[in-house]
Amino acid sequence: MLRVAVLGAGRIGKIHAANVAADRRLKLVVVADPYKEGVEALAAQLGCDSSVDCAAAIDREDVDAVIIGTPTDTHIDLTLRAVRLGKPVLCEKPIDLDIERALAAVEEIERHHGTVMLAFNRRFDPDAMRVKQAIEDGEVGDVRQIVITSRDPGLAPTEYLRHSGGIFRDMTIHDFDTARWLLGEEPVEVMAMGNRLVDPALEALGDYDSVMVLLRTASGKQCHINGSRQAVYGFDQRLEVFGSKGMLLNDNHRPTTLRRWTSGATDAREPLLNFFLERHADSYKVELDRFVTALEGKTPMPATPRDGIRALRIANCAFEAAETGRCVKI
Repeated sequence: MLRVAVLGAGRIGKIHAANVAADRRLKLVVVADPYKEGVEALAAQLGCDSSVDCAAAIDREDVDAVIIGTPTDTHIDLTLRAVRLGKPVLCEKPIDLDIERALAAVEEIERHHGTVMLAFNRRFDPDAMRVKQAIEDGEVGDVRQIVITSRDPGLAPTEYLRHSGGIFRDMTIHDFDTARWLLGEEPVEVMAMGNRLVDPALEALGDYDSVMVLLRTASGKQCHINGSRQAVYGFDQRLEVFGSKGMLLNDNHRPTTLRRWTSGATDAREPLLNFFLERHADSYKVELDRFVTALEGKTPMPATPRDGIRALRIANCAFEAAETGRCVKI
């Protein structure tokens, strides 16, 4: 049984901790977070130890593996601490907002032969995994175009946005990773537009709330990503893959499949799920399963720190393209 420390008792940490506690292959030893009241409540709920010292939780002799769901600016220090002790890590994206600092960390991880998985959870959405398998099975032939729609139900709090790194590095980075994963090739250039259509005050943060991005690979495959921080109808996540033999479409999820026809509405349906925690609940479970399975089988991690570097580099180039209006080489 793998003994696990979960770092972070916020919304992501709570998901990881609950999933660890529910997995019979794992033992949740400790959850750690500087917020004493929150971490003690979570530990009491899940029947494990609590700590306000994340570093001390990593150092415990009864901890074999570490899951990091703390703020982004802590990811590198905590990951490297675990790697230096020979402990495998599942870390939330991104590694860091600064690509040079992130690259230095990845190089150190590789020097130590560290086992680190980066938590790009959209790869582990069961529907997206079926799309990937269909591509690999040749159902759509040669992939030519991918269209990704990614819209949140509402703006995050200003304080969160202030430290998020901006929409390209915080939100659209998931879509950049998904695009790389499905295209099967690295994008080599990017064009992007960014606007403030929801909250003009984002200009003070140098951020956008509405973006469109075009990616192109060396062979000419294309990807169009459209993202928004506000969709009044819910969490809008759609994915389309178009190829030489046909098309695949991954549509939105709803609470039920019920549809209504009445005198006041035709084909009325339930609203979309309202946030990523609901929509991607299964993704987090599958993500953890793949992490543990890779450890048990001593096989490569399905999403690596190098994947994080590549997605962050695309995000940086997209920001440059939006700021300058130029096509940017990646």
